[in-house]
Amino acid sequence: MDDTFYFSTGRKSRKGRNLDANSACTITNDNAEEAVIVEGSAKEVTDSTELKRMAAAYIKKYKMDPRSMKEPIFSVRPITVFGFIEKTFPKTATRWKS
Repeated sequence: MDDTFYFSTGRKSRKGRNLDANSACTITNDNAEEAVIVEGSAKEVTDSTELKRMAAAYIKKYKMDPRSMKEPIFSVRPITVFGFIEKTFPKTATRWKS
């Protein structure tokens, strides 16, 4: 939403503790054959208007409100994005920087 990736994780989870210590993060899809790798900094979302908008989009897609888990929700605005198709890697590798 709005060129931002949102996710939630448990505050006491390894991911949550790592983000508390260092907000730099990498996000990937689960298809290594057509990889997308996003680099940025995670920021906990506390603004109620932003949380409401994000939750509406999430509910529409996943039929569940992530705020109901009572865990932090983070936003990541991409700084660098890499993409490639494994079979044609040298020809398809691409990098975008914001």
